[in-house]
Amino acid sequence: MVDLNTKYKIGKRRFGLINWIGFYSLYKKETLRFLIVFGQTVFGPVLTGILFLIVISIAWGEERGNVLGLPFIMFLAPGLISMQVIQQAFSHSSSSILMGKMMGNIIDLIGSPLSAAEVTLGIILASVTRSLLICVVSIICFNLIVEVNIVNYYYFLIYLLLSSFLMGSLGFIAGMWAEKFDNMATVTNFFIIPLSFLSGAFYSIDKLPEIIKVVSTYNPFFHMIDGLRFSMIGISDGPINFGLLYLLFFNLVLWLIAYYLYKTGYKIKS
Repeated sequence: MVDLNTKYKIGKRRFGLINWIGFYSLYKKETLRFLIVFGQTVFGPVLTGILFLIVISIAWGEERGNVLGLPFIMFLAPGLISMQVIQQAFSHSSSSILMGKMMGNIIDLIGSPLSAAEVTLGIILASVTRSLLICVVSIICFNLIVEVNIVNYYYFLIYLLLSSFLMGSLGFIAGMWAEKFDNMATVTNFFIIPLSFLSGAFYSIDKLPEIIKVVSTYNPFFHMIDGLRFSMIGISDGPINFGLLYLLFFNLVLWLIAYYLYKTGYKIKS
């Protein structure tokens, strides 16, 4: 007679501390997910940024003077690139989780031999990859209109990584929370877009009243945009090194929240 006590034992993890093959497979799958529709996921945001650049710079006019000692269009371009990095990193991870829940195929992810850390990092790093690609393509395309250079590669890479990872983590959390596309639209339209528009992408915070200026320095969206702009024009609105530490703190907190939500099966396990 078959010994039922040993027939259905839970197997031991055979991949060591990290399932590198599974982690890479998830990252590759998430990356291919946006590369397959490259025109929509990469060129679409770039085109939106270019349209903003043209329309706003024309509306501003040359007679209104400079911003931070630079022509307005040169100040505006890095802000628009940063804004696309922020929005698209959030969009990738949030849509990945939400679509998986609505289509029912998130069960494949839950049942895979991947830890919560491997799942969250795989999806979030794909968001980082998408943001990096959008940023590079944007710089190339924007140079057809206005000169955009990277003057500090260290700050460019570290702020791009921190900004996209933070928004990827936030998108993961939003995807876990949302139950339908209306919920996600609420987060995007009433939180992500307003904060990215009101965080110095189109203006210098020096123009703001003093109390609002102080509040802005504690807004992580401001530091994401200001840091990336500093890496391209060499001038910042706020303290750059403080921004690095501030964003690093938010990255850690948001990733831990994303990890905890997935680990506990929040809204994905009955």
